[in-house]
Amino acid sequence: MDFLFPHDEPRKIQKGLMEQVYSAISQRYSLIVHAPTGIGKTASALSPALTFALKNKKTIFFLTSRHMQHKIAIETLKLIGKKYSLNIKTADIIGKKHMCAQSGISELTSSEFSEYCRSLREKDGCSFYTNVKSKGKITPIAAKTIADLQKISPVGVEEANNICSRAMLCPYEMGALLGKDADVIIADYFHMLNPSVRDSLFKRIQKDLGDCIVIMDESHNLPERARNLLTSVTSTLIIDIAVKEARQLGLNEIADSIIKIADALIFVARKMPIDSNEMLAEKLEFISEIEKISSYEILVGNLRIVADAVLEEKRRSAASSLANFLESWLGPEDGFARILKREFTKTGKPFVSLSYKCMDPSIVIKPFVDSVHSAVFMSGTLNPAEMYRDVFGLDENRTIVAEYDNPFPKENKLTLIIPETSTKFTVRSREMYTLIARRCAEIANAVPGNSAMFFPSYQIRDDVYAEMQNICEKTTFLEQPKMTQPEKNEMLENFKSYKDSGAVLLATSSGNFGEGIDLIGDYLRCVTIIGLPLSKPDLETQKLIEYYDMKFNRGWDYGYIYPALIRTMQNAGRCIRSETDRGVVVFLDERYLWNRYYRCFPQDWNIKVSGKPMEAIREFFSMNIAP
Repeated sequence: MDFLFPHDEPRKIQKGLMEQVYSAISQRYSLIVHAPTGIGKTASALSPALTFALKNKKTIFFLTSRHMQHKIAIETLKLIGKKYSLNIKTADIIGKKHMCAQSGISELTSSEFSEYCRSLREKDGCSFYTNVKSKGKITPIAAKTIADLQKISPVGVEEANNICSRAMLCPYEMGALLGKDADVIIADYFHMLNPSVRDSLFKRIQKDLGDCIVIMDESHNLPERARNLLTSVTSTLIIDIAVKEARQLGLNEIADSIIKIADALIFVARKMPIDSNEMLAEKLEFISEIEKISSYEILVGNLRIVADAVLEEKRRSAASSLANFLESWLGPEDGFARILKREFTKTGKPFVSLSYKCMDPSIVIKPFVDSVHSAVFMSGTLNPAEMYRDVFGLDENRTIVAEYDNPFPKENKLTLIIPETSTKFTVRSREMYTLIARRCAEIANAVPGNSAMFFPSYQIRDDVYAEMQNICEKTTFLEQPKMTQPEKNEMLENFKSYKDSGAVLLATSSGNFGEGIDLIGDYLRCVTIIGLPLSKPDLETQKLIEYYDMKFNRGWDYGYIYPALIRTMQNAGRCIRSETDRGVVVFLDERYLWNRYYRCFPQDWNIKVSGKPMEAIREFFSMNIAP
């Protein structure tokens, strides 16, 4: 089979993957692919999918949460178009908030932006939006801009945004109009996972879900993304702000009723044991307390009145957030947990939160997979693939599971376990952190170039760094929580500039740099994973373990162990990104030798346990000099 492959000749592993993708799509099967980072999965999935789609009038959705992956997909399609003289019509869409041309929206949450955007559109308050259509018809300037974008297609979202914004047109609406005739739509997970967003988008692009081939990149992120999508949280802090919103509008009766919602929350929280900060909440008990205030439906309606008035002047509303929560609280029991917590702000102010937590990602994943022509899930850490098939809720009889070994030269990678330390809670101490710091400094000093070190939390990172900073010979970079994309880019560029003299990036396993960064070549020579990024043993984790135990009899594996190990494997994947890269991966914790964790490592990793790790590292680099 000849595929629309963008490069001269596919590698053997790419050829096998392309054939498997085409076969799955042809048979309308789902495909789960675990394949190592750096083999060219994007091209290997898009090429056969596009070959099939163009012949059979299907639309490809390439979904990813990474902006960098959007760019890689666009570049791949450009190369295919140039090589085969094809005009591949493409729409590149990210979250509506990130495409919005309005100013001052960066601080809004996704739900707040959604409310703000809806309010602005309903009142004809956004000229970018109204300039796209007039009386239901596309305006001349919008039609001309669409034609211009199609001529230079595939075009990335940043360039398209700039072109649309200069023409005073809404980039998101224009992206949707481009999607009508698109062969490929590059988008985020939530464009397919969120039913309301999906329905709205498909109404705009006028396509049938059954005619779509969906490729889900970095699919190891899907369970958490899907669960978060159906999770809703409120708190006494949010309620206090909603009260102020009502007071400022002169709606004092509504404000008084909102105060009583906080009272109801605090009343339920009184059952919490004095030695605990969380407990399970009962759906009907909270509803009963709310009904003592007013009719549930009337109360939500009054909150909407406040929210609509607030959104006339502001971009966010606590009343809207509270109304959304009350509506979600009426949802089903199966696959969810209701958790009440006693918490504190950064300044020490106490508050109570109530959450409706989704445990089962298949609630949103399975319906769309059952509706599309075919779905391909791929990542470098979909291992064990059977777990993802179960968690996604896929039909075992219509799902192909494929795992590919790493094709890169094994002599280019040294993987070590150093089992003399641990970040296990029961052994944490200053002495332990001092030992960890000493080992981290020795590793960094022994590596001829840059190292990245990933910790389970910022607190442990900071405690180790306090001991490490005086003994590490390399320049250190400290990741900060919630860094913006420009901040991340700036830190990475500065870090890369030390590739000859060497620097150390100290980050967290689930933070800004734990996955999704590409440091190909000699920009990164070593990755050290300190400890295990296990979930907090809180009620949510316990309920997740119980749920997966009940559903699959694999509670500890699916809900606790595998997610942590997959995170560390993503961290490890930052090191070897191509067949010429050479580097060391170190797992610094005795628990990695425990069978429950050790069995999770891919067999082709050739892991070594060394009593003299620094000697092994120095010997590796002395024998393996990167070209």
